[in-house]
Amino acid sequence: MKQAKLKVKTKNGQYPIIIGSNLISKLSRIFKDNSITFNKCFILIDKNLKKKVISELTKSIKQKKIICEFNSSEKNKNINSVIKILNLLQKNDFNRNDCLITIGGGITGDTGGFAASLYKRGLKFINIPTTLLAQVDSSVGGKTGVNTRFGKNLIGSFYQPKIVLSDTNFLKTLPKREIVCGYAEILKHSIISKKIFFKYLNKNIRNIIHLKSPFIEKAIFESCKIKKEIVQKDENENNLRKTLNFGHTFAHAYEASMNYSKKLNHGEAVILGIYSALKFSLKNKIMNLSDFNLIAGHLEKAKLSYNINKYFTKTNTKKIVSYMQKDKKNNSQKINLVLLKNIGSVDLSKKFSSKKIHSFINESLMN
Repeated sequence: MKQAKLKVKTKNGQYPIIIGSNLISKLSRIFKDNSITFNKCFILIDKNLKKKVISELTKSIKQKKIICEFNSSEKNKNINSVIKILNLLQKNDFNRNDCLITIGGGITGDTGGFAASLYKRGLKFINIPTTLLAQVDSSVGGKTGVNTRFGKNLIGSFYQPKIVLSDTNFLKTLPKREIVCGYAEILKHSIISKKIFFKYLNKNIRNIIHLKSPFIEKAIFESCKIKKEIVQKDENENNLRKTLNFGHTFAHAYEASMNYSKKLNHGEAVILGIYSALKFSLKNKIMNLSDFNLIAGHLEKAKLSYNINKYFTKTNTKKIVSYMQKDKKNNSQKINLVLLKNIGSVDLSKKFSSKKIHSFINESLMN
């Protein structure tokens, strides 16, 4: 697959997502072709990226640049990091004709994007995601935000970028664990929306995980396309967009319960959350056994770890449920879950008591 382009259209603006290789070296031309102009730019870059990337950026962007390295971690995805960025923007006299560019994974994009949404009520924002997870999920849809001690992404905004550039060359530098992390969201998109895409993933899983072309590009494109179609219909997550949270109420609670430890990254937590949501859907007779077995079989085939016993014991159940109760989708004492009816169709309306979910998690930890 050659360079691919999707256009996201929302009430708050439209922007392109460009997927391809070697995009970093063509930034000036891409900005010009997409009518993106700015006087100077603040570049928030994940400090784990190699110096070669910074060098290429320096050559490719002709405008004045201020480069700020960011120590990307869930613990640094907080309001203090945002304040530091805002202070640097003020110190360097940025205005609304300037731009903030994030280069890194979802944590860098979420933190920098949130700062851009706050600075002078909106600074131009360009997102260059460098992980598979960010390319297929967090970079699409305009969600920005940070964590607090009460949970994940509880402070944030909806703020659309001017452009998203997904350069697949970055993926070649990632450890396999990071590829699996991103694949979790690709799989989720197929499960909630398109059985035909799920079948494509099931057939080509090894090629995708090993970043073979054109399989990886198609997986990214189709995944972004599913998310874009949902976001366009429900930008502010009033109803339909909640489908994208399939598995995430469990997943975010698992992450928070481990204090965002590196022992469990976001994608791994999503795999655990997807399987928990599937089991809960089956147990409550919302989905059928054949689709459950099809997805569980895929998790086995892809060698994705989905057993929560690997990370938790029954002593953790109370803490997990407590974080689930704090989830931002809840508007009552009950816990709102997105559950699966069949591959391609979800149920958004189900709410359950904390007691019922406590029993379910305890039971899961016994198996």
